[in-house]
Amino acid sequence: MIRRHFLQSVSCGFGGLAFSALAGRNEEVSGARIPLLPARAKRVIFVFMQGGPSHVDTFDYKPLLFDRDGQMVDFYDSRKIANSGDRAATAHRVMKPLWDFSRHGECGRHVSALFPEMARHVDDMCFIHSMHTEGIAHGPATLFLHCGATNFVRPSMGSWISYGLGSECENLPGFVTIGPSSGNGGARNYGSAFLPPVYQGTPLGRADAPAATAAFRNVGNPSLSPEKQRQRFDFIQALNEAQRQRRPGDAELDAAVNSYELAWRLQREAPGVTDLSGESAATLELYGIREGSPTEEFGRKCLLARRLCESGVRFVQVTYGDNTANPAWDQHSNMPKHADHALAVDKPVAGLLADLKQRGLLEDTIVWFGGEFGRTPYAQGNGTGRDHNPKGFTTWLAGGGFKPGHAHGATDEFGHMAVENKVHMHDLHATILHQLGLDHEKLTYRFDGRNFRFTDVHGHVVREVLS
Repeated sequence: MIRRHFLQSVSCGFGGLAFSALAGRNEEVSGARIPLLPARAKRVIFVFMQGGPSHVDTFDYKPLLFDRDGQMVDFYDSRKIANSGDRAATAHRVMKPLWDFSRHGECGRHVSALFPEMARHVDDMCFIHSMHTEGIAHGPATLFLHCGATNFVRPSMGSWISYGLGSECENLPGFVTIGPSSGNGGARNYGSAFLPPVYQGTPLGRADAPAATAAFRNVGNPSLSPEKQRQRFDFIQALNEAQRQRRPGDAELDAAVNSYELAWRLQREAPGVTDLSGESAATLELYGIREGSPTEEFGRKCLLARRLCESGVRFVQVTYGDNTANPAWDQHSNMPKHADHALAVDKPVAGLLADLKQRGLLEDTIVWFGGEFGRTPYAQGNGTGRDHNPKGFTTWLAGGGFKPGHAHGATDEFGHMAVENKVHMHDLHATILHQLGLDHEKLTYRFDGRNFRFTDVHGHVVREVLS
């Protein structure tokens, strides 16, 4: 063996070790078993309200709460049931909404004064008033919202969608999460678990950092000129190609090489996508992006979500939250604080809907707005806040083939429990997948000797909310 061949072999050998570490040992992907359904949507923007906004103060109008305000009424307490198993009803003081409701749009849907801007778009929204979920605490409920499980490590929804559909753009990731929180599941909420790592979410910024700093990390190298970076990349890919020739048909090696190629393309594409400086003054105003305005931070995130979807990202999550022990909307003793959060998100979300619609993107984009659970219709500890309520709450969706101006299901007369046309979180997951052309019962991945799916063994498509 001459010196040149020896060095080539050694280089490829070390490259093989690196590829093994990078790619991991994954089970066979069962993508061939996924049937292609007629798709009404191509992408999803999930606007996550961390902490659980109160449905009875926002979208679920219950006149009885005004009539019975201050009275003691027996309710089944989800927290007591979860902590001790005691299912006996407990007396709590009814607490009326702190904001008045009024009808909006041609559909006449009720929205509280908290969301005057969103209220202008009710004719594009499909409300589900009968949501219920698993987990009384933020951690389990947030994990269930994102991953379909309260405690096991499971792939997140964006990862499942990326696995099932891939990305529309070869230069950007298929799944991006904007401003994620490190609490209540943290990276697991956008992780790929046992799915190949290529399907995990790519974070942009974090919950407690300024939105203006949200950018793809480590896509540039300021210490090298573009020419030098190109030379280095070409050299690495030459080694990669030598490995491919020595190991033809190695799917894991191909995946690792492709990841390097994606990273290189990302360096060219990402800075332009995250740069908002080219947007018009009218667009910035639409999202409430004005220096010093309470809407500037979330407005930037929502505008960035539109730009990512427009560029081909399949699943974008936009989180309104923080990294504190008590998430943003978690008002156990200070319900008036809801007004501050509503002010920050109302105009940006309304702007997102208007912008998508005027660009022709809303038709095949699902906008999903909601939190991990709702809040109780009674005051917590007879105080001035509300406790967690996983047994009945509201979420809304727009675009992507969901019925516009429609309301589905209902909670009881107090807004406590879902009682009519109940929709479990598994059902909502199954319905969103269906609109994307994915059968939730067939979207599987074989791991540890069994086929896993996002909805586990549960869930059904709620066809009543589809147009």
